Amino acid sequence: MKKLFCLAIVFCVTACATLDRSANPTTRREIKDVNYEARKDDSAPRKRMMVLPFLDAGDKRPQELRDQARAAFIADLNRTGEVIALDSRELKVDLAKMIENGQYKLAEVAKAAQALGVNTVLEGKIIDIRIKRKADNVGVVRHLTTAFEVVAQVRVVTGRAGREVFNTVKTVTVEEQGVRVAERVETDKFLANNPDMITVLVKDAFLDFTPQVLASLDKVTWEGRIAAINGDRIYLNVGRVSGLQVGDLLKVTEDGDDVYDPESGGHIGRVPGRLKGTLEVISYFGNDGSIAVIHSGSGFRENDRIELY
Repeated sequence: MKKLFCLAIVFCVTACATLDRSANPTTRREIKDVNYEARKDDSAPRKRMMVLPFLDAGDKRPQELRDQARAAFIADLNRTGEVIALDSRELKVDLAKMIENGQYKLAEVAKAAQALGVNTVLEGKIIDIRIKRKADNVGVVRHLTTAFEVVAQVRVVTGRAGREVFNTVKTVTVEEQGVRVAERVETDKFLANNPDMITVLVKDAFLDFTPQVLASLDKVTWEGRIAAINGDRIYLNVGRVSGLQVGDLLKVTEDGDDVYDPESGGHIGRVPGRLKGTLEVISYFGNDGSIAVIHSGSGFRENDRIELY
Protein backbone atom coordinates (compact mmCIF):
# COMPACT_ATOMS: atom_id res chain seq x y z
CA MET A 1 0.00 0.00 0.00
CA LYS A 2 2.83 2.36 0.89
CA LYS A 3 4.50 1.58 -2.43
CA LEU A 4 1.34 2.43 -4.36
CA PHE A 5 0.96 5.67 -2.39
CA CYS A 6 4.57 6.69 -3.16
CA LEU A 7 4.15 5.92 -6.85
CA ALA A 8 1.01 8.05 -6.95
CA ILE A 9 2.87 10.98 -5.39
CA VAL A 10 5.73 10.67 -7.91
CA PHE A 11 3.25 10.53 -10.80
CA CYS A 12 1.44 13.65 -9.56
CA VAL A 13 4.70 15.62 -9.14
CA THR A 14 5.88 14.61 -12.63
CA ALA A 15 2.55 15.53 -14.19
CA CYS A 16 2.53 18.91 -12.45
CA ALA A 17 6.05 19.62 -13.64
CA THR A 18 5.06 18.69 -17.19
CA LEU A 19 1.97 20.86 -17.05
CA ASP A 20 4.00 23.71 -15.60
CA ARG A 21 6.50 23.61 -18.46
CA SER A 22 3.77 23.59 -21.08
CA ALA A 23 1.86 26.34 -19.34
CA ASN A 24 4.92 28.62 -19.28
CA PRO A 25 6.94 27.77 -22.40
CA THR A 26 10.32 29.38 -22.95
CA THR A 27 10.30 31.27 -26.25
CA ARG A 28 13.57 32.23 -27.92
CA ARG A 29 13.39 34.96 -30.51
CA GLU A 30 16.23 35.59 -32.92
CA ILE A 31 16.14 38.35 -35.49
CA LYS A 32 18.72 38.61 -38.24
CA ASP A 33 19.01 41.70 -40.39
CA VAL A 34 20.16 41.14 -43.96
CA ASN A 35 21.97 44.10 -45.45
CA TYR A 36 20.96 44.33 -49.10
CA GLU A 37 23.14 47.38 -49.74
CA ALA A 38 25.85 45.62 -51.71
CA ARG A 39 27.49 48.78 -53.05
CA LYS A 40 27.33 52.53 -52.84
CA ASP A 41 24.91 54.30 -55.16
CA ASP A 42 27.68 55.93 -57.18
CA SER A 43 29.86 52.83 -57.55
CA ALA A 44 29.87 50.01 -60.08
CA PRO A 45 29.84 46.28 -59.30
CA ARG A 46 33.21 44.76 -58.44
CA LYS A 47 35.10 43.11 -61.25
CA ARG A 48 36.67 39.70 -60.76
CA MET A 49 40.40 39.40 -61.37
CA MET A 50 42.28 36.11 -61.42
CA VAL A 51 45.89 36.42 -60.24
CA LEU A 52 48.10 33.71 -61.74
CA PRO A 53 51.14 32.25 -59.93
CA PHE A 54 53.99 34.74 -60.20
CA LEU A 55 56.86 34.02 -62.55
CA ASP A 56 60.58 34.66 -62.07
CA ALA A 57 63.16 35.30 -64.77
CA GLY A 58 65.79 33.79 -62.46
CA ASP A 59 65.81 30.10 -61.62
CA LYS A 60 67.79 30.27 -58.37
CA ARG A 61 65.34 32.19 -56.22
CA PRO A 62 62.93 30.12 -54.07
CA GLN A 63 59.30 29.57 -55.04
CA GLU A 64 58.27 30.78 -51.59
CA LEU A 65 59.46 34.28 -52.49
CA ARG A 66 56.96 34.50 -55.36
CA ASP A 67 54.15 32.85 -53.41
CA GLN A 68 54.42 35.29 -50.50
CA ALA A 69 54.51 38.29 -52.82
CA ARG A 70 51.45 37.02 -54.70
CA ALA A 71 49.47 36.35 -51.51
CA ALA A 72 50.22 39.87 -50.26
CA PHE A 73 49.23 41.35 -53.63
CA ILE A 74 45.89 39.48 -53.69
CA ALA A 75 45.14 40.60 -50.13
CA ASP A 76 45.98 44.22 -50.99
CA LEU A 77 43.71 44.21 -54.05
CA ASN A 78 40.80 42.76 -52.06
CA ARG A 79 41.39 45.23 -49.25
CA THR A 80 40.52 48.12 -51.58
CA GLY A 81 36.96 46.83 -52.01
CA GLU A 82 37.06 47.79 -55.70
CA VAL A 83 37.88 44.37 -57.11
CA ILE A 84 37.55 40.69 -56.23
CA ALA A 85 41.00 39.15 -56.64
CA LEU A 86 40.87 35.38 -57.01
CA ASP A 87 43.38 32.58 -56.75
CA SER A 88 43.85 30.45 -59.87
CA ARG A 89 43.45 27.10 -58.10
CA GLU A 90 39.93 26.63 -59.49
CA LEU A 91 41.20 27.09 -63.04
CA LYS A 92 41.12 23.68 -64.71
CA VAL A 93 44.17 24.34 -66.85
CA ASP A 94 47.76 23.11 -66.60
CA LEU A 95 49.41 26.52 -66.30
CA ALA A 96 52.87 25.01 -66.79
CA LYS A 97 51.84 24.27 -70.38
CA MET A 98 50.60 27.84 -70.80
CA ILE A 99 54.06 29.41 -70.46
CA GLU A 100 55.91 30.50 -73.58
CA ASN A 101 59.11 32.58 -73.70
CA GLY A 102 58.94 33.18 -69.97
CA GLN A 103 55.36 34.51 -70.02
CA TYR A 104 51.87 33.10 -69.78
CA LYS A 105 49.83 32.81 -72.95
CA LEU A 106 47.29 35.11 -71.36
CA ALA A 107 44.79 35.09 -74.21
CA GLU A 108 44.38 31.32 -73.88
CA VAL A 109 44.29 31.43 -70.09
CA ALA A 110 41.64 34.16 -70.25
CA LYS A 111 39.31 31.95 -72.31
CA ALA A 112 39.45 29.24 -69.66
CA ALA A 113 39.03 31.77 -66.84
CA GLN A 114 35.96 33.34 -68.43
CA ALA A 115 33.92 30.26 -67.54
CA LEU A 116 34.50 31.12 -63.86
CA GLY A 117 33.04 34.59 -64.30
CA VAL A 118 36.45 36.28 -64.39
CA ASN A 119 36.65 39.73 -65.98
CA THR A 120 40.45 40.05 -66.06
CA VAL A 121 43.57 37.89 -65.66
CA LEU A 122 46.80 39.20 -64.10
CA GLU A 123 50.38 38.00 -64.52
CA GLY A 124 53.18 39.10 -62.21
CA LYS A 125 56.86 38.49 -62.89
CA ILE A 126 60.14 39.14 -61.09
CA ILE A 127 62.59 40.25 -63.77
CA ASP A 128 65.65 40.97 -61.63
CA ILE A 129 66.86 41.57 -58.08
CA ARG A 130 70.02 43.64 -57.71
CA ILE A 131 72.11 44.66 -54.72
CA LYS A 132 74.49 47.60 -54.99
CA ARG A 133 76.89 48.64 -52.24
CA LYS A 134 78.90 51.81 -51.80
CA ALA A 135 81.44 52.38 -49.04
CA ASP A 136 84.12 54.77 -47.92
CA ASN A 137 87.20 52.54 -47.60
CA VAL A 138 89.36 55.23 -46.00
CA GLY A 139 90.02 54.86 -42.28
CA VAL A 140 89.06 52.27 -39.71
CA VAL A 141 85.36 53.23 -39.64
CA ARG A 142 83.64 52.53 -42.96
CA HIS A 143 80.28 54.10 -43.88
CA LEU A 144 78.24 51.62 -45.90
CA THR A 145 75.22 52.35 -48.13
CA THR A 146 73.36 49.42 -49.68
CA ALA A 147 70.73 49.78 -52.42
CA PHE A 148 68.26 46.92 -52.99
CA GLU A 149 66.53 46.97 -56.38
CA VAL A 150 63.66 44.81 -57.62
CA VAL A 151 62.57 44.95 -61.25
CA ALA A 152 59.02 43.61 -61.62
CA GLN A 153 56.43 43.40 -64.38
CA VAL A 154 52.63 43.13 -64.28
CA ARG A 155 50.34 42.40 -67.23
CA VAL A 156 46.53 42.39 -67.24
CA VAL A 157 44.22 41.13 -70.01
CA THR A 158 40.44 41.01 -70.29
CA GLY A 159 38.74 37.69 -69.69
CA ARG A 160 36.35 38.05 -72.59
CA ALA A 161 38.70 38.79 -75.48
CA GLY A 162 42.18 38.46 -73.99
CA ARG A 163 42.85 42.12 -74.81
CA GLU A 164 45.80 43.63 -72.94
CA VAL A 165 44.82 46.61 -70.79
CA PHE A 166 47.95 46.95 -68.64
CA ASN A 167 51.63 46.14 -69.14
CA THR A 168 54.20 47.92 -66.99
CA VAL A 169 57.73 47.26 -65.75
CA LYS A 170 58.98 49.20 -62.75
CA THR A 171 62.02 49.26 -60.49
CA VAL A 172 61.62 49.69 -56.75
CA THR A 173 64.70 50.74 -54.78
CA VAL A 174 65.33 50.82 -51.03
CA GLU A 175 68.54 52.19 -49.55
CA GLU A 176 70.01 51.40 -46.14
CA GLN A 177 72.84 53.19 -44.45
CA GLY A 178 74.96 51.54 -41.78
CA VAL A 179 78.37 51.62 -40.15
CA ARG A 180 80.91 48.77 -40.13
CA VAL A 181 83.92 48.87 -37.80
CA ALA A 182 87.25 47.23 -38.71
CA GLU A 183 85.66 45.05 -41.40
CA ARG A 184 86.46 44.69 -45.08
CA VAL A 185 83.41 45.80 -47.04
CA GLU A 186 84.18 43.44 -49.94
CA THR A 187 83.73 40.37 -47.73
CA ASP A 188 80.48 41.49 -46.12
CA LYS A 189 77.95 38.95 -47.44
CA PHE A 190 75.26 39.63 -44.88
CA LEU A 191 73.27 42.07 -46.99
CA ALA A 192 73.55 39.98 -50.14
CA ASN A 193 72.19 36.93 -48.33
CA ASN A 194 69.44 38.62 -46.31
CA PRO A 195 66.24 36.77 -47.33
CA ASP A 196 63.95 38.78 -45.06
CA MET A 197 64.95 42.03 -46.71
CA ILE A 198 64.49 40.55 -50.20
CA THR A 199 61.04 39.16 -49.32
CA VAL A 200 59.82 42.52 -48.03
CA LEU A 201 61.26 44.34 -51.03
CA VAL A 202 59.61 42.01 -53.56
CA LYS A 203 56.25 42.37 -51.79
CA ASP A 204 56.56 46.15 -51.81
CA ALA A 205 57.46 46.13 -55.49
CA PHE A 206 54.20 44.42 -56.46
CA LEU A 207 52.08 46.35 -53.95
CA ASP A 208 53.24 49.51 -55.72
CA PHE A 209 51.29 48.31 -58.79
CA THR A 210 47.91 48.27 -57.01
CA PRO A 211 46.71 51.82 -57.88
CA GLN A 212 47.70 51.43 -61.54
CA VAL A 213 46.07 48.01 -61.85
CA LEU A 214 42.82 49.34 -60.38
CA ALA A 215 42.90 52.31 -62.77
CA SER A 216 43.35 49.96 -65.74
CA LEU A 217 40.07 48.22 -64.87
CA ASP A 218 38.20 51.32 -66.01
CA LYS A 219 38.85 50.03 -69.53
CA VAL A 220 37.07 46.75 -68.73
CA THR A 221 33.30 46.32 -68.82
CA TRP A 222 31.75 44.56 -65.83
CA GLU A 223 29.84 41.44 -66.76
CA GLY A 224 28.39 38.25 -65.34
CA ARG A 225 26.74 35.11 -66.69
CA ILE A 226 23.48 33.22 -66.38
CA ALA A 227 24.43 30.11 -64.41
CA ALA A 228 21.12 28.22 -64.48
CA ILE A 229 17.42 28.62 -65.30
CA ASN A 230 14.65 26.96 -63.29
CA GLY A 231 11.11 27.94 -64.23
CA ASP A 232 10.70 31.69 -63.80
CA ARG A 233 13.85 31.94 -61.68
CA ILE A 234 17.17 32.79 -63.34
CA TYR A 235 20.34 32.16 -61.31
CA LEU A 236 23.36 34.38 -61.91
CA ASN A 237 27.03 33.74 -61.11
CA VAL A 238 27.39 37.18 -59.49
CA GLY A 239 25.73 38.42 -56.32
CA ARG A 240 26.09 40.63 -53.27
CA VAL A 241 29.87 40.17 -52.91
CA SER A 242 30.27 41.31 -56.52
CA GLY A 243 28.16 44.37 -55.74
CA LEU A 244 24.79 43.53 -57.28
CA GLN A 245 21.84 45.17 -55.52
CA VAL A 246 18.36 43.76 -55.12
CA GLY A 247 16.32 45.70 -57.68
CA ASP A 248 19.16 46.11 -60.19
CA LEU A 249 18.14 45.82 -63.84
CA LEU A 250 20.48 43.81 -66.05
CA LYS A 251 20.57 43.54 -69.82
CA VAL A 252 21.14 40.12 -71.32
CA THR A 253 23.03 39.54 -74.56
CA GLU A 254 24.33 36.50 -76.34
CA ASP A 255 28.04 36.20 -77.10
CA GLY A 256 29.13 37.96 -80.26
CA ASP A 257 31.51 36.62 -82.88
CA ASP A 258 35.28 37.07 -82.83
CA VAL A 259 36.69 39.27 -85.60
CA TYR A 260 40.19 38.74 -87.00
CA ASP A 261 42.37 40.94 -89.19
CA PRO A 262 42.22 39.47 -92.74
CA GLU A 263 45.84 40.41 -93.44
CA SER A 264 47.71 39.65 -90.22
CA GLY A 265 45.29 37.12 -88.79
CA GLY A 266 45.46 38.87 -85.43
CA HIS A 267 42.45 39.00 -83.16
CA ILE A 268 40.76 42.42 -83.35
CA GLY A 269 37.99 41.83 -80.85
CA ARG A 270 34.53 40.44 -80.33
CA VAL A 271 31.47 42.21 -81.70
CA PRO A 272 28.53 42.81 -79.35
CA GLY A 273 25.94 40.04 -79.30
CA ARG A 274 22.19 40.34 -79.83
CA LEU A 275 20.23 41.94 -76.98
CA LYS A 276 17.71 39.42 -75.62
CA GLY A 277 16.03 41.43 -72.86
CA THR A 278 16.39 42.49 -69.23
CA LEU A 279 16.34 40.86 -65.79
CA GLU A 280 15.60 42.19 -62.31
CA VAL A 281 17.58 40.97 -59.29
CA ILE A 282 15.25 39.84 -56.48
CA SER A 283 17.47 37.90 -54.05
CA TYR A 284 20.85 36.29 -53.33
CA PHE A 285 22.06 32.72 -52.92
CA GLY A 286 25.33 30.94 -52.15
CA ASN A 287 28.64 32.70 -51.64
CA ASP A 288 28.23 35.19 -54.47
CA GLY A 289 25.19 34.35 -56.56
CA SER A 290 21.88 36.10 -57.18
CA ILE A 291 18.37 35.24 -58.33
CA ALA A 292 16.59 37.27 -60.99
CA VAL A 293 13.27 37.27 -62.82
CA ILE A 294 12.48 38.31 -66.37
CA HIS A 295 11.74 42.00 -66.72
CA SER A 296 11.46 42.00 -70.51
CA GLY A 297 12.40 39.81 -73.47
CA SER A 298 12.71 36.05 -73.87
CA GLY A 299 14.95 33.26 -75.14
CA PHE A 300 17.42 33.40 -72.26
CA ARG A 301 19.95 30.59 -71.98
CA GLU A 302 22.69 29.46 -69.63
CA ASN A 303 25.99 31.31 -70.13
CA ASP A 304 24.27 34.34 -71.65
CA ARG A 305 26.16 37.53 -70.82
CA ILE A 306 24.71 40.08 -68.36
CA GLU A 307 25.59 43.73 -67.76
CA LEU A 308 24.08 46.56 -65.75
CA TYR A 309 21.26 48.17 -67.69
